[in-house]
Amino acid sequence: MLIGEVARRSGVSARVLRHYDSLGLVRPSGRTSTGYREYTAEDIRLIFQIESLRSLGLSLRDVRRALDDPGFAPSILVDDLIRQTRQRIAGEMELLTRLRRIGAAEPVDWGDVLETVGLLRGLGSESAGRRQRAALSSSVKVSVEALVEAVLSEADPNVAGALRWALARSADSGLALLAEGLRSPEAEVRSRAIEAIAQVAHDPATGLLRDALTHADIVVRRRAALALGARGVADAVPTLVDMVVEEAHDVDAADALSALASDPALAEQITTGLVDRLAHESVRPSARRRLTQALADIPGGAASRALAELTQDQDRVVAMTATYVLGLRDLKG
Repeated sequence: MLIGEVARRSGVSARVLRHYDSLGLVRPSGRTSTGYREYTAEDIRLIFQIESLRSLGLSLRDVRRALDDPGFAPSILVDDLIRQTRQRIAGEMELLTRLRRIGAAEPVDWGDVLETVGLLRGLGSESAGRRQRAALSSSVKVSVEALVEAVLSEADPNVAGALRWALARSADSGLALLAEGLRSPEAEVRSRAIEAIAQVAHDPATGLLRDALTHADIVVRRRAALALGARGVADAVPTLVDMVVEEAHDVDAADALSALASDPALAEQITTGLVDRLAHESVRPSARRRLTQALADIPGGAASRALAELTQDQDRVVAMTATYVLGLRDLKG
């Protein structure tokens, strides 16, 4: 069979067949009566073998090795092809993500495209300083998706703060994506997600923070409680009281309780929560002292009456703290 007919029947172009011939991969081994070189059935079978191997991504050099080396181990080559294919797919996915983010920025002209590409590169830079400058840049639009991804992956605290600031001031704020971050199996990602949500001021963010009070991750619950306390949300009170007891950001928790207690109705609820924990037998002396100090910052008659009872407490430090605070209240009153 001559080269033209082989090309038609096999789907391999004559140019490629000549290339295989020049490399010594497939050389026509027959001759016609007039002296033309002719492909035999064995040659054609070899052509199909080569094309099959190339369809797996093998180079022509690897194809030669596979065909010529009797001791060739295909499993090693296949493993290498799997690795290369994964790398190629990852590269293509990265390109697709970048293109999608450029599209989301709604560029008007190529100048916008180039600026957005520059910002995305900045956010992905190995330099913390460059990432921070990119986050603080306000001259370029970038997709919320890109900002959320950067927020959830950023370990540098300064860069993370800049990214949260940029996300909070965006129109969308990426709350849906941040909510997905709260469901991440990685504790660091969940922590970064709740920190970002805490900086978003509008009502949907407050709703997410309320939901986070029942999250399985105690770090998420505590950060949500602090943020809700600053927003005057009473739901945070039990968690904040627990934080005082457990000495987990207890000063911040006590400050949040004090701020919430500016509402007289909440002041009584907070006082009840603190007093109940003070009376609990399992609470350690150090925790009782922190609870007393937190109670000292709660205004109102209920807190004063509770402090008066604590002046007779068996723990000398608790009694002295209560006595001192009551004296200050009398001076102010």
